[in-house]
Amino acid sequence: MRPLILPLAALAAASCSTGGVQPAEAPPAARSLHDRLLTLDTHLDTPVWFANPYWKFGDRHDWRTDLAQVDLGRMDAALDGGMFVIYTRQGPVTPQGFADARAFAFKRLGEIERTIGAYPDRIRLVTTPAQAIAADRAGKRFAFISIENSYPLGEDISLLDAFYKRGVRMAGPVHSKDNQLADSATGSRTWKGLSPLGRKWVAEMNRLGMLIDGSHSSDDTFDQMLELSKAPIILSHSGPRAMFDHPRNIDDARIRKLVAKGGAVCMNSFFVAKANYTAERNRLSDMADNIASLTPEQQKKLTADIRALDATTPVQDADFEIYMRNLLYLLKVAGPDHVCMGADWDGGGGLRDFEDITYLPKITERLIAAGYSEADLAKIWSGNVFRLLRAAEAAKGR
Repeated sequence: MRPLILPLAALAAASCSTGGVQPAEAPPAARSLHDRLLTLDTHLDTPVWFANPYWKFGDRHDWRTDLAQVDLGRMDAALDGGMFVIYTRQGPVTPQGFADARAFAFKRLGEIERTIGAYPDRIRLVTTPAQAIAADRAGKRFAFISIENSYPLGEDISLLDAFYKRGVRMAGPVHSKDNQLADSATGSRTWKGLSPLGRKWVAEMNRLGMLIDGSHSSDDTFDQMLELSKAPIILSHSGPRAMFDHPRNIDDARIRKLVAKGGAVCMNSFFVAKANYTAERNRLSDMADNIASLTPEQQKKLTADIRALDATTPVQDADFEIYMRNLLYLLKVAGPDHVCMGADWDGGGGLRDFEDITYLPKITERLIAAGYSEADLAKIWSGNVFRLLRAAEAAKGR
């Protein structure tokens, strides 16, 4: 995740007006099926907005005039729930770096608890598939909590227990750089996989019954976690490397090894095309990282500037058709029992004609057209993730 990169549509040239393109409505049969399915996304970086006093999670925003891609209003229309992420930017691997990261991570956890807790009649914090299903049956959305980058643990693996007790049920060891636990997919192979502390991290994740997330991990780290873990692991937001050769994606051989161990890959909408980071993009993204400190007028101008840049120089020059080609390829290699959805919303995800979660019914439509059954879609949209959460819990303490 790089918060607020937002590789959105070239059609966003109209994004700051009241015009623009709305999501094409799925045909009635596909829309009806999408509404019946229990839908879940495994990587929602939306908590980056929760500290912003001028943005309300309970409202329905518009991606053309607001930077967010997920809110409760849009979830009511297209997404039943997901993993809300505690993301911590990688800092120095030092005692002070660990202390700063730990404080930030617990602050973000508190923001998630307070924001979700502010809408008890509309959404529930959950820790188990049974709770998520119960929320859905009660007409409510649901929110799991996950950790992207376990760097805030420092050298104290026992801190995982503190996060577990506050509801965290999935975590990955690393983000964009190597840390004290493991090598990153975009790191420098410091440990040639997991560090000795990282191996203890895997054991503690298993002991607690937490689901291990291999997205952002190097190939060596992935291989070693797959070998060591007593429960299947997940890639919460990754894609097939055969379709776009980037170290953040996973090759076919490793997909098959993951499948053989019962795991799953959740299809990302980032890293499906070459990324184009300009100096202006980086400048605006840095401002957006601190958006909570801006006035409403400054936030409005920043949004307009980012949308104007999206129109001329998108981070990824790719669209929904490219996304679907990647997803269908992943399904061909892994099978519908081992694929899930994790588009990296609010953390860099989004493409032309796939700008926010209101476009998700289009996936259901296209998978039906490709011949996948309702039972297949139920697994892809949530069943496979629920299976992995249950397997992590079942392996607890083994």
